[in-house]
This record gives sequence, structure tokens and C-alpha cells, in this order.
Amino acid sequence: MKSLTNRILLGLVLGVVAGIVLTGLPASAVKTLNDWILGPVGDAFIRLIKLLVAPLVLTSLVVGTASLGDIRKVGRLGGQILGFYLATTALAVVLGLIIAGIFNPGLGLQLPTGTSFKAPPIPSVASVFLNMIPTNPFEALVKADMLQIIVFALLTGSAMTAIGDKARPVAAVFESFNDVLLRMIGMIMAVAPYGVFALIAKVVTQYGLGILLPLAKVIIAVVLAVVLHAIIVYASIVRIWGHMNPLKFFQGAAPAMSVAFSTCSSAATLPVTMDCSEKNLGVPGYIGSFTLPLGATINMDGTAIYQGISAIFVAQIFGVSLGLPQYLMIILTATVASIGAAGVPGAGLIMLSMVLASVGLPIEGIGLIAGIDRILDMFRTTINVTGDMACTVAVAALEGELKTAAGLTNAASAD
Repeated sequence: MKSLTNRILLGLVLGVVAGIVLTGLPASAVKTLNDWILGPVGDAFIRLIKLLVAPLVLTSLVVGTASLGDIRKVGRLGGQILGFYLATTALAVVLGLIIAGIFNPGLGLQLPTGTSFKAPPIPSVASVFLNMIPTNPFEALVKADMLQIIVFALLTGSAMTAIGDKARPVAAVFESFNDVLLRMIGMIMAVAPYGVFALIAKVVTQYGLGILLPLAKVIIAVVLAVVLHAIIVYASIVRIWGHMNPLKFFQGAAPAMSVAFSTCSSAATLPVTMDCSEKNLGVPGYIGSFTLPLGATINMDGTAIYQGISAIFVAQIFGVSLGLPQYLMIILTATVASIGAAGVPGAGLIMLSMVLASVGLPIEGIGLIAGIDRILDMFRTTINVTGDMACTVAVAALEGELKTAAGLTNAASAD
């Protein structure tokens, strides 16, 4: 895996270099390369990993829940992981607000909105919970509705646990299918360096450095906040609760972080995240298959950071003063909105409208950020996926199930 990690990181670096070099070519040549080579290769890689997401969430959660052997253990694990996810998300919003207060990204900046944005209607709390319950599990699989798949999988696994030995034939089918999907992950990861290279090279050729300059303070604030969140919050979690060397954690998580950075999708990265957690970080498959699909759906720390900074940015651009009640509302709404954000590219931009509306900020302000959203999405998705793995390591250690893998240390061995 270490060799694969190095190759993925090399593909990432070479993609940036290639993108910078290609920007010196005529625009028509760059467009041709993007349309015929970089675009298709990158899209093919994303389609390959998305191919596995819905069936992998279903089989891994069913197998993981059934293997727990006790309904009470399902509740305990669920409570622990939800506690970690909610706490880290709230901390992420607060950190984003602090960094935004230091950088003041919108002060003295006057930009035309240029991009119109129509905010979607904010769903009621009742409809959010009702929509989690699938009326047709096959339709949920076709639409890749993660929350509905998770609910169906948890019910199926819990029922299999309650039935006991009579459910063994069904469990064997799910276990075999899950093993097949995991082997497919290994096959797809063999081409990951090429997919990452193509995706990053295309992003650099499309956006270049010119789009970054007017909103450089926003980008720097988001990048600094996600880095600090990883260093302070995640390193503390894996050290205190996971009894793991943080450097070893980030080393083991690197392949998933690289794929997240290039795809901008927590859901699409999920197969790689699960693979890294089990093989590199020593998380048992039954725990990772339970916590990581939940994290890819509801744990969006990077999105929370982005929303906090963006709210301050929009307020400063439009000259709106925010007080303590507004800051508290941003923290609350951003935490809830990040939980509801789907793990797909661009979801954070949509959920930002809820945060802005909650404190009376102009929704049109989203148009100012839309131009650099793809750049910001790369960083916030990376931290989202990293948070899923950090919290999962902590839960596995609390359960006394964290294994030693690839030189990593857990509670049973000294650092």
C-alpha cells in the first residue's frame, strides 16, 4: 500500500505540474487535451469508483451490523460515532469563524456578483427524517440515496442479528458479495494514479492562477482552517482516544485523502476510505463498514469550515454587521447543514444558502464564491474524509478492537 500511496501522490504532483505547463499552450490545444484525454480519463476513474459506492454501502453495512451480534452494540457504536461527528463538526465551524475573523476576507473587496444563484427551498425537519426511510430499497440503490441505503442496511443487518443462525445463508451471500466488491476496489486502485493525474491537470488548466488572485484571502483562510483542524482536532482524537501516532495516521490515510482531493466527493472516495482504514489503520472491517458510510453522508467538517468562512466573507462584502446571536446561529445552522450535505461535488455551495438565509445575508453572495468553489471543494472534501477515518479509529480503539497494521500503534502497543 505504501507503494500505491507514493504513486498516487506522485500522480497528484505531476498533475499540477502538467496543468501549469499546459496553460502555456494555445487555448484550442488545451481544450482538445481536456476534451479528448484528461477529461475522459478523469471521468472514467470517477465512474469506476462511483460504480461501487451504493452496493458497497449496502453490503458492508449489512455485514458489519450483522457481525456485531448484539443490537445493543449497534446502538453503542452508533452513539459513539455520532458523538464524534457532531463534536468535530461544531469545532470546525467555530475554527472557520475564528480564522475568518483574523483574515477578514471580505473587507475592502468589491466584486460584481456576476453569477446568479437561486437558493433551493429549505426542507422541513419532518421531511428530512421522512426522506431517510426508503419506500423502495431498489430505487434507493438506483438513485444512490445514501441515507435511505444506510437505513435499509441497518434494518436488514439488525433483523439478521435477531434471527440468528437461520439468517446465515443470507449473511453468506452478503459477505461473499462484499468480498467481491473489495477485490474490485483493489483492481480500480491500480489505475488511481492516472485518474488523479488527469483530474488535477484538468482543474489547473481550467482555472489557472488568475481566478485565485481576487479571492486569495478566502482560499488561504479555508486552506489554513482545514490544515489546523487536521493538526489540532484530528491529531488529538487519534492520539487521545486512538492511542495512535498522528503522523502514522496521516500516512495511512494519505491514499484516501489524495483521491478525495482529486474527486471532490466523499461518497466516491468511500471505497478507498474503507480500504485504507482496514489495511493501513487497523480498523476492523465490521466497524469501518458501519461508521465510514455514515461519515461519508453526515460528517462534513470541511463543509462546515467553508460555510463559516463564506458567511463572514459575504457579510463583509455587503457591509452587514454580525453580532453574537448571528455567530451562534451560523454555528448551529452550519453544523446541521453540513450533516445534511450529500457527499458529492458542489453540495456545500447549495447548503451554504441555508446558512446565509439563517442570518439574513444576501443569497446572491454565493455568486461571488461560485467561481472558486471547485478549488475550495478539493480541500474541504479532503478534510471530510480525513475526519471520517480519525473518528473511526477512535471508536475502534474505544471498543478495544483497533489492530496494529503497517507499523501503526494502538492501545495494545507502545508508541
